[in-house]
Amino acid sequence: MNVGLLYSRIRKDEKLLLSELRERGHDVEKIDVRKQRFNLANAPEAFADLDIVVDRCLATSRSLYATQFCEAYGVPVVNSHETAEICSDKVKNSLALEAAGVPTPNTDVAFTTEAALESIEDFGYPCVLKPVIGSWGRLMAKIDSRDAAEAILEHKATLGHYEHKVFYIQEFVEKPGRDIRVLAVDGEPIAAMARSSDHWLTNAAKGAETEPFELDARAEELVQQASDAVGGGLLGVDLMEAGDDYTIHEVNHTVEFKALDGAVETDVAGTVVDWLERKAAEAETVEVTA
Repeated sequence: MNVGLLYSRIRKDEKLLLSELRERGHDVEKIDVRKQRFNLANAPEAFADLDIVVDRCLATSRSLYATQFCEAYGVPVVNSHETAEICSDKVKNSLALEAAGVPTPNTDVAFTTEAALESIEDFGYPCVLKPVIGSWGRLMAKIDSRDAAEAILEHKATLGHYEHKVFYIQEFVEKPGRDIRVLAVDGEPIAAMARSSDHWLTNAAKGAETEPFELDARAEELVQQASDAVGGGLLGVDLMEAGDDYTIHEVNHTVEFKALDGAVETDVAGTVVDWLERKAAEAETVEVTA
């Protein structure tokens, strides 16, 4: 199998994948998107004879354009541009989950500070204000008072990029001090971990403690539904325990898994490569049939 790896920085996650691919004898073409040029009609030389491309771009903009070019060149890519576009934008992500009937936190989107403040007041305190684009728990705000809301909205409106003038306001979910990250391939869970913290943000990137989590049938069902809602692929599905059920607040498309790999006994990279081998074989079958 000839595998292309789109990247801008090789992190531990990519090292795990590269090591597993090479141990199995697969050829890997590392494609640094910072140095690559994408022509409208002619694929770069690096894309010749690739069976599949894996998108591991750090920057959302690069991920969106690079995957679109891969598809234009007729090269199978995971995750697809459609999935990347939905998952990279919290508004599109939430709309997809809602349309699929997946339980997700109640959310408002507003375009002016006045309308955003009305939404915040309707939700009551605390509520959460998130950027529509972004990861690792950055620029998230738990708003506990009207004074805080006014100050944060003014700062976003005055200093922020235009994307920060799209106000994404969400109910605050009372979770038991943790959330759950599930790594899944086309909706099939590979492994799951609980991320716990005294802080309201429980991202591993924010220092949350991790431990293995055993999924029940309901969680597995929701992971499958959430994956289907965004187009499938290699995904990180984030759940919160909400009373007797779960709520899914986000699905991630260029998911990091080094923290999960360290928390569980499952061979995460090995299972991902198993799936990549199946995807490449499926793409080859389709091409031969066509």
